Parts: sequence; C-alpha cells; structure tokens
Amino acid sequence: MVVASQPLAAQAGLHILDNGGNAVDAAVAAAAVIAVVEPTNNGIGGDAFAMVWDGSRLRGLNATGRAPQKSDLARMAQRNGGKMPQRGWDSVTVPGAISAWSSLSGEYGSIPFPQLLESAIHYASQGFFVSPGVAQKWAEQAAELSGQPNFSRTFLPSGSAPKVGEVFKQPELAETLRRVAGSHGQDFYEGSTARLMAGYAADCGADLSLEDLAAHRANWTEVLNARFKDTLVFEMPPNGQGLVALYALAILDHLDIAGFDPDSAMALHLQIEAIKLAFAHVAPLLGDPRNMAADSAELLSAARVARAAALIDPDRAIDFGHIPPPIAGTVYLAAGDASGMMVSFIQSNYMGFGSGVVVPETGIALQNRGAGFSLDPDSPARLAPGARPFHTILPGFLRRDNGAMAAFGATGGKFQPQGHVQLVARLAGYGQNPQAIVDAPRFKVNEGLRVVLEPGFNEHTKQKLAALGHEVTAQKTSTWDFGGMQILMRRNGCYMGARDARRDSHVAVS
Repeated sequence: MVVASQPLAAQAGLHILDNGGNAVDAAVAAAAVIAVVEPTNNGIGGDAFAMVWDGSRLRGLNATGRAPQKSDLARMAQRNGGKMPQRGWDSVTVPGAISAWSSLSGEYGSIPFPQLLESAIHYASQGFFVSPGVAQKWAEQAAELSGQPNFSRTFLPSGSAPKVGEVFKQPELAETLRRVAGSHGQDFYEGSTARLMAGYAADCGADLSLEDLAAHRANWTEVLNARFKDTLVFEMPPNGQGLVALYALAILDHLDIAGFDPDSAMALHLQIEAIKLAFAHVAPLLGDPRNMAADSAELLSAARVARAAALIDPDRAIDFGHIPPPIAGTVYLAAGDASGMMVSFIQSNYMGFGSGVVVPETGIALQNRGAGFSLDPDSPARLAPGARPFHTILPGFLRRDNGAMAAFGATGGKFQPQGHVQLVARLAGYGQNPQAIVDAPRFKVNEGLRVVLEPGFNEHTKQKLAALGHEVTAQKTSTWDFGGMQILMRRNGCYMGARDARRDSHVAVS
C-alpha cells in the first residue's frame, strides 16, 4: 500500500511494488513523482526526513541541508533589518531531498535507482494534469514569487498559474532528473547540476557554493519516543520539532482525556493546553543539536513532563507564552510492502515553492529553509556556517501494544505536531479507525489563547471552550492550514490506509 497527497505519486509507488520493489523503493518513486506534480509544496530543491521500519528496527534519516559556509549572522542581520528573510537567495540552504532518495535506495533498495525515477521523468517531460489543490496553491503564490529569479519563466510560462486540468510540462526538470537517476544522485551534489546551482548562486552574489553542495550528507539516526496510553510514538530528533509532539503526548498521558467524548470541549481543552505547553517549554530550545543546551532525554524526562502536566488547569485556558512556527507547505507519503517493511516520509520546500529562486536550465526551485534560522546569537537555532536550520517537517511512526504499527504524517508548519497529537489521541485514547481519525474535525493552536476550529464541532463545544477562556474562531470551511493528514497502519498482516479530503490525497493498494 502507498498513501500520498497526490494520486500519481501513490500510483507510481504501487507500480514499483507490483514490479518487485519493496516499500523503500516505492517511497522513493512516490517522492520523486510528487516532487514533479506538486511543486507548490515540495521539489528536488527541498529537504526530507524519513523513518524506515525494516521488520525488526526503526531508523530515522535526516536529509536536511545546511547553511552555506559563507553564512554570517551579523551580515545577514544588517542586510535584512535584523530578521531572517523568507524568500530569495538569503533564505536558501543546501537541498537535501535527493540525498534522502539516494540514501534510502542505497541502504534498503531492491531494484536499480534509475528505475525508481522513471515515472517522475515521464511526468516532467510529457506533462501532468494539474490537480485541484495544486492549482489553488499555485495561484495563491504566483503574485508573491513572480519577481524572484527565473520563477515566472519556469512556473508561470503563460503569465499566470496553470488551471485545474491543464497539462504542465517541465523539460528542464526532466533532464535534471535523468542526470540524478544515472548518477544515483551524485550529479546533484558534485556534477553538472551542482555546477549549475553554484554558478547561478555566484552570478547572483549568493553564498551557496559548489563546496557546500559536495559536503552535504544525509544522516541515519536513532529516533525518539514517548508513550501515550498503550502506544509508543516515535519522532525524529532535532533539528526537527518532533520533540514538541512527544512532550505534548507525554503530558496528556498524565491526564484522563479518554473520560471525555473525543469531540467534547474538555477533550479539546486538555489537548490544547498540552500543545501550548510543548510549544512554550520545548520549541524555543530546538535547533541544530550542536547548538542546543538541552538534550532530548532531558527535555522528555519524567520529572519535567510531570511538572508541566501539573500546570494544566481543567477549568481555564492559560497563556503559556508559546509562539508556534509559521504555517508552511509540505507533502507526506507512506509505503508498506508484503514483508512488513514500512516507510514514513516527508518532503518540503518549506513555504510553498520555497525561496522563489529557480536555477536556470534545471527546473530546480530552491527551498527557503533558511527562514527557520534565528539571528539571535544565543538561540539554538542561530544562523551559523554549516548549521542545520530548525525544521517544521516531521514524519511519524507508532507501535501499539496489540502489535499494530502505523506510519503517519500531518503537514502544515505549526500544525504538524498538533496534528500528530490529535491523531494519536483519537487512535490510542478513543480507538478510532484511521479514516475516521483523518475525517474528524481538527483544531489549531495559535499564539496566546487563540484557537481555530474546523467545521464539524458542535455549538456546545465551541461555547464551552469559550467559557474556559479560549479565544475561539470557528472556520466556515476547511483549509490547508489544518494540514494534510495520512495514515498507513499494519495489523495482523493487513494494511489500512487513510487519505485526507483536504488535499488531493490517494491510497493505492495491491
């Protein structure tokens, strides 16, 4: 089974499974296609994280890129008014997505790497029909990014964003993918593609260099975990924000949310307060692990979590001084094969297309992950040469005491850890099935006492939350700001998949 936010990507992964590939092969093929057909949220100029369950062990892969070696915090602050820019060359870090594909394939793949990219190359060269969600996001970003280097020529060739059902071709991207496929990814970091990226950076006076690209490596890592009820939840360690989700779930494990209806005000109130505490207590301490004062074990210690849980007042909402990160664009996919191997994979250019900078002759839209750096010299997320920025994207994985396992994700910047908490609460706290969880209405915590509710919660719930002190905004329609949530669960040798109607998602099964 393959679950992805694009039907063509899910089908590409399934095609690989049907032709002898394993779950890792399928995930790479799906990731390559989704980089072509959903450029509004990811691409080969972005970053990725992955988790792989190989049947006996769960491993994490950090394929996020680093700041150029020429980066200078003081110069950046002076040039941009004391703030990290969100667009343009100054927001660009080394792209890591290709290293994720090549590392996954090299470690676990069972069929040749070039075969995994065939579908992506086909859709780039021959074109694809633009799906509804992608068309919407394309149009929303067109005006803001049209002035960025080479963006309009590549992504607005007719002067505007493509419409729903329009065929969009990317011949330059197809050629880049052919070079990537033939070199097992090496061309992207050390070959002609790398030289094109570095040369354009030099022409624009940017910091990214050929040496920065050649030095990039994806890293295999141990994953973190926390228990909620009968479920062990796994997240990636920093520089991602997985600790935010784990901290909130560890707090909730001290509270009896199962004593309340899943859509009731009290169930939401306890989750909201736990999430706010996690954003307040943990998020400001995250960044490149080399620059963090606290380690992950300390942040998840039982004593620390217990003290945090004691701060929650069941009778009123509290402003804990939390500051969630911005909303951003991301794609999530998961794959599972007949042997039980499972992959949880997330890929992103950060804010939609990313920096807006597109490298000529390549079709590569470069990410703006540099916007996740801080210009505070004391911040663990501070800009420094070779540092990895704070990342919002996080793939999830869980294992229940009954033997069930699930790969899951919930895209959308600050919503991602919140989505993980809501998903796990419904699964382990209330026993809901994957599709019911994905279909259920969601909430989103903002700064202070502000909470946004999706349609679907009843008036009594809204009124009760307001009576507890929450500043409630009830949306009339669902938006992408509530994430794209997908689940791939395996139990008793069978897969169950859930897709999100808020996106163009699809479950492909053989």
